[in-house]
Amino acid sequence: TTGIIMARENQSVVTEFIFQGLSSQPRTQTVLFTVFLVFYLFTIFGNIMIITVIRADCQLQAPMYFFLANLSFLDICYVSSNIPQMLVNLFTKKRTISFSGCAAQMYFSLAFGMTECVLLGVMAYDRYMAICHPLLYTTVMNRKVCIHMVMASWTSSLLSSMVINSLTLQLPFCGPDILNHYFCEVPAVLALACADTALMELVIFIFSILIVFIPFLLIITSYAHILFAILKIQSAHVQSKAFSTCGSHLTVVTIFYGTAICMYMNPKSRPPQDRDKVVAVFYTIVAPMLNPLIYSLRNKDMKRALRRAMNRPKSLF
Repeated sequence: TTGIIMARENQSVVTEFIFQGLSSQPRTQTVLFTVFLVFYLFTIFGNIMIITVIRADCQLQAPMYFFLANLSFLDICYVSSNIPQMLVNLFTKKRTISFSGCAAQMYFSLAFGMTECVLLGVMAYDRYMAICHPLLYTTVMNRKVCIHMVMASWTSSLLSSMVINSLTLQLPFCGPDILNHYFCEVPAVLALACADTALMELVIFIFSILIVFIPFLLIITSYAHILFAILKIQSAHVQSKAFSTCGSHLTVVTIFYGTAICMYMNPKSRPPQDRDKVVAVFYTIVAPMLNPLIYSLRNKDMKRALRRAMNRPKSLF
């Protein structure tokens, strides 16, 4: 990938990109800076807390919490790949990024986003096995299988992002250099290429089906089976609690996958619109911020573990 970047810098007029950002109004920029800084700090703190509590509490060693800890680590990486750059740009008059810096941000943000898609699908399957096949759960979802699932999520996404970014960076970029976005994302960068991007659009569409749409279908199918299993439960209290939990999970999944599908499975023959930036905010910032609340802090065992940790804070370190 480094060789491709150097080659493109030699052949292309564009050596850096200028972010258009979310707004050019000073007052709006100040508000956005404050809001997204709070979101970023909350996401970082919330996910570090979840990882620490899961590692420290011996009662949170089930597969579900292993996946939650990995999701928390992933969300820290994901938001850190784009929010710091956006916060800097909100107070910088010349909001530029080098070609190689843009390539790196594009690779990591896409890789982390793809990993989240696959991992959320794995977590839905874990819940399906736990609720619909409880007798087989401990056998099927053993430690080795869980580790392999997480490794497969990361490996498939890192390789997929490498393919997409390598092909994107081979395109000529001869101007303009104004990126209608707040970070380097493949669709926005692709719109600035001085060549036919039909093949790249097809490649992105295929990878979107494999990495985004198929895990989304797995989640919908898993939760459909879970809801049918819940309906068979006689206790109205248990039903209400289960529906509340599933509803919360599906809300975040819909926000994340729905906006990601809108961005990556739409044809890119048109220039990027301001609407695309708003859509991107939901799956790059809002969804990772909600994950600690939805997947962990609404969880009864996690809340008990947090109370135990508060009572003996030294156990966290």
